[in-house]
Amino acid sequence: MTAKSRTLAAAALHDVVVDRHSLTRALGKRLPSLPDARDRAFVQSLCYGVLRAFETLDFLLGRLATKPIRDPEIRLLALIGLHQLRSMNVKPHAAVSETVEAAGRKSWAKPLLNAILRNYLRRKEELESRALQDPESRDAHPAWLRDRLAADWPEQWETLVQQNNLPPPMTLRVNPLMNDRAGYLARLTEAGIAARPCRHSPWGLTLGSPVPVDALPGFAEGRVSVQDEAAQLAAPLVGAEPGERVLDLCAAPGGKTLHMLELSRGDIEAVAVDSDAERCARIRENLERERLSAAVVTGDARSPESWWDGRPFDRILLDAPCSATGVIRRHPDIKLLRQAVDLDTLNELQAAILTAAWPLLKPGGILVYATCSVIRAENEAQMSRFLEAHDDAAELPLPAAWGIPLRHGRQILTGESGMDGFYYALLRKTG
Repeated sequence: MTAKSRTLAAAALHDVVVDRHSLTRALGKRLPSLPDARDRAFVQSLCYGVLRAFETLDFLLGRLATKPIRDPEIRLLALIGLHQLRSMNVKPHAAVSETVEAAGRKSWAKPLLNAILRNYLRRKEELESRALQDPESRDAHPAWLRDRLAADWPEQWETLVQQNNLPPPMTLRVNPLMNDRAGYLARLTEAGIAARPCRHSPWGLTLGSPVPVDALPGFAEGRVSVQDEAAQLAAPLVGAEPGERVLDLCAAPGGKTLHMLELSRGDIEAVAVDSDAERCARIRENLERERLSAAVVTGDARSPESWWDGRPFDRILLDAPCSATGVIRRHPDIKLLRQAVDLDTLNELQAAILTAAWPLLKPGGILVYATCSVIRAENEAQMSRFLEAHDDAAELPLPAAWGIPLRHGRQILTGESGMDGFYYALLRKTG
């Protein structure tokens, strides 16, 4: 792989680390300029790897550079070089020379990068030992997040941190309208793609290793979708019956909407709401791929008066905006982009959406509250506050073999049965 790939990876990381954009957005912006799929995969691997190990790499760089590197591009190239030497199947001389070359016209930086990377190779054992003595570096998590996980999950936090730093599996949801799981598994086997059935989702298959979606048999025709097993638990919890009116709030990219439609054989009136117009377009694309129908609305979940037609819903799924700490392994940029102060803002947003959604539900109706967070304040504590404030809300038990039962709801911790971290609670409107 060339110096150009490393330069592009540094630019994408700059979008995340300096400009505070998501890695998904950064790669979407940068990767199309590389015509070769192997180069795109290499850049993606570099970016994910650097962000997964960011605190460790930054610690090492602090011991290798005689003073802080003020040029962000050169600092990121140094981290890219260190990641290659530590964790990638790249020959050391190539990792050093191509990373140095990626500095381009910044000739002053080339001897600096060369010295840093060669110094690491000479002192690797000593430096790695020191990195294990520093808590942030050892766990590759910012201190506030590591401390919060330890406070919320004193017995599980170390395993949780380890799981956050691993690449995630690629999990599929078979469309029961078009095939059963055993039949689709056979098609995967014929295509040379190894997979195994998920434990908790009867529609789920986890691949032995990720593949491009266009390599999945029948993907373009809607036979299968990519969705983590934990997210596949939402639709059966909603339990929409034929003829019912169902609201999916904060619905993009639409996987749960599709799953509810699949399970009801398309015989529900589904309304999918999201505040982001571009993400709503993703919902429509996914519906079209499976040839299913739902009303897709761009609107603020906190202000239903701007989009609701006044007809109440039998069921509501609220996949609430959250810290996304349950999907860090899929989005390692979360460790950099989230701050401790964000939790209070998110708690207020979740409470506002819950409060706004509740009047839209019929008496006797069901609301499923879900997050991809492992932070108790967003989950169990949020439910506790809501139930205390609403006399017409009753919690229903979750008959499940997954997750940790809490005072309110159940928590899946990242890595359980290979799943993402997820929280679910089930409410019925009384009266």
